Amino acid sequence: MDPTNLHEFFTPLDWAVVFGYLLLTTLVGHLLRGKQSSIRDFFLAGRSLPWQAVSGSIIATEISGVTFIGVPGMVYAAGGDFTYLQWGIGSIIARVIVGLFFVRVFYEQEIYSPYDYMGNRLGEGVKRLATVIFAIGSILGQSVRVLVAALALKVVTPLTFDQCIWIIGLFAVAWTLMGGMQTVIWTDVMQFFLFIAGAIFSLGWIFWNLDGGLHTLTTTAGDAGKFTLLNLSRDPAVGFTLWVAIIAVPFQNLSAFGVDQLNAQRMFCCRNEKDARKAIITSSAALLVTLLMLLVGTGLFTWYAHNDPGEVMHSFFAKDSNIIYPVWITTSLPVGLRGLILAGIFAAAISSLDSILAALSQTTLSLFKKTDTLYNEESRKSLLKISRVLVVAWGIALSAFAILLDSLRGNVNMVVLAFGMISYTTGPLLGMFLASLHGKATARGLTLGFVLSFLLVLYIRTDLWNILINFKIYTPEKIAGFAPFTVNEAGKLASKINAAWAWPVTVFLTWGCGLLLGKNRIPGEHRNLPRS
Repeated sequence: MDPTNLHEFFTPLDWAVVFGYLLLTTLVGHLLRGKQSSIRDFFLAGRSLPWQAVSGSIIATEISGVTFIGVPGMVYAAGGDFTYLQWGIGSIIARVIVGLFFVRVFYEQEIYSPYDYMGNRLGEGVKRLATVIFAIGSILGQSVRVLVAALALKVVTPLTFDQCIWIIGLFAVAWTLMGGMQTVIWTDVMQFFLFIAGAIFSLGWIFWNLDGGLHTLTTTAGDAGKFTLLNLSRDPAVGFTLWVAIIAVPFQNLSAFGVDQLNAQRMFCCRNEKDARKAIITSSAALLVTLLMLLVGTGLFTWYAHNDPGEVMHSFFAKDSNIIYPVWITTSLPVGLRGLILAGIFAAAISSLDSILAALSQTTLSLFKKTDTLYNEESRKSLLKISRVLVVAWGIALSAFAILLDSLRGNVNMVVLAFGMISYTTGPLLGMFLASLHGKATARGLTLGFVLSFLLVLYIRTDLWNILINFKIYTPEKIAGFAPFTVNEAGKLASKINAAWAWPVTVFLTWGCGLLLGKNRIPGEHRNLPRS
């Protein structure tokens, strides 16, 4: 196989399947969009969706193309194993806490985001700060989802990577404009089922076509240590350890599911508090999907251990393991089926992106328009128009940043990259939410906490330092002399502290600064906000 000609494996029938599935998804989203007469319909789906659909949407958003492509690539790569699954412990703990405690305060009043709640408790300054932090985190973290879909599209087309990114962004904007959160959630449900079916079929295909089937897979992958689950290392540079899972990951997931509007907005679409609680807790089933994708990774490792793709492809995989699953789908599965599974990857990435576009549009709108005010029919239409313009603007911004991020990421695994990017804002957002629950903090103090947290993550991660190295401002050896890094055999920086440890630290750093700096604000009574 020649990595530059992989698109030749993709036949017209495969393309027909891809376009057919995307058209079907678009049609279903259009038919299920419901009424779109107000921003409540556009952003909260009229608070009318069943909790089962919301739960499936949360899982689909969490899994997305990042897990579907990144996790198998992570297992396939040298040293890859099942230790990522340990993080599921912290994830389940966090979802239960969000369901039992966070949801209750969200449903005490008519709000559109956790940042509305923060503003009601601590003032508009805090709400604006939280919205800005969320936007920064979204640009950093969600751009990775665009990269994932573009990677898959690049495998099957002769297009440039930048062109692939703009195509994904265009579809995401179109889907979001079509029907707001109603369309987003129902299309997520479709992607959820295709994800599961595609992964199960991939694993079954490997079993069926591999000499020795399951025995060969377990033996080959087992001998290579791929099934290693527990890592009790106390090395702070190692991310996938049991200690990170039970100490740091709960903080990240409390922020991701309870404070980040990407997931929180889904809970607001439920009919009532009880349904929202069911949706977030049952979404813990995402752990089973992660396990399935880890098994797919072991299958790919075994497949290529017994079906040598050639020296050129081995070098290609070593350079970027994220590409391994799309390449296998394109070159190994039957015509038509490969189109369906890759269509699922595209659609899932688009679905995840339209989710964040809806969330960014809503939070940005709330900065300059009151969402807790009753509007007449003309004003409602005006707000909807503004919301749709914001969707387009954010779609362009995210796609552009994805192009920039690709030029800087090197060969980092997509899962690792995604968690690394969100490290800048995860802790501060949760710290601000905890401060609002407590009811005593100032916007000035919380701003200082965020700035210090951002600088701390910037210091311990290699992002900024690699840019300085690329511009020949510093050498890796010089940076390692004053920052927490070592220089590996390839001459690259390697962090001594995994960014996951910044999650709990930045939570309390932000909250602490909010409490200590300035006069505490005494919160008033919760307002019962009218529906717009």
